[in-house]
Amino acid sequence: MTLKDQNIMEKEHCSPAGRKVGILGGTFDPIHTAHLIIAEAAYDAFDLDEVLLMPSGHSYFKDKRSQKVLPPEIRYEMVCEAAADNPHFTPSDFEIHREGNTYTCDTLRGLREQNPENHYYFIVGADSIRDILTWRNPESIFADCTLLAALREDGIPTEEFLREVERLRTQYGADIHTLEIPAIGISSTDIRNRVKNGRTIHYLVPERVERYIIEKGIYR
Repeated sequence: MTLKDQNIMEKEHCSPAGRKVGILGGTFDPIHTAHLIIAEAAYDAFDLDEVLLMPSGHSYFKDKRSQKVLPPEIRYEMVCEAAADNPHFTPSDFEIHREGNTYTCDTLRGLREQNPENHYYFIVGADSIRDILTWRNPESIFADCTLLAALREDGIPTEEFLREVERLRTQYGADIHTLEIPAIGISSTDIRNRVKNGRTIHYLVPERVERYIIEKGIYR
């Protein structure tokens, strides 16, 4: 089966009742243009009602990073700036007020308890599909959301990805769909380094985020 055929089948299958809410989570240190392009692609391709932009709380997997992750309140403020001009992007502080480590399964369970009428679409990179069985309670994740896997032109091989998707669907009942996005070479690490070295980040982040970073003097 080709990726085009796969996408046609997914579009026909993916039509649940109720509000359709996307979730794009991440450290967002800082949030940048590529994040917003992925969120917009999901909104458009799957007819979502909104996309939650959700900075993580305690990023335990980045504890050993040489440059410590900014406090969640600052990362959330940058998300608010990034979302300000898009009516279907909603900043979410759901994770930053929780104590302890941040786990996707807990986030999804909490969201569904608050809004059981919603159907959630959790947006991940295609490479996360290969690793998702190592996440905490993956069966709970599969039960509580549809996974949208962002597949880049320069990412993992398409056939390898489709084989893993089929395995997760067959063995775990996972609802996984492909979100095709262009290859965009922007990373938060590069943005932080650029600011540290006095280089421009114009167009790499939204203008309001760039202004926030400059005015607050962060990453210097």
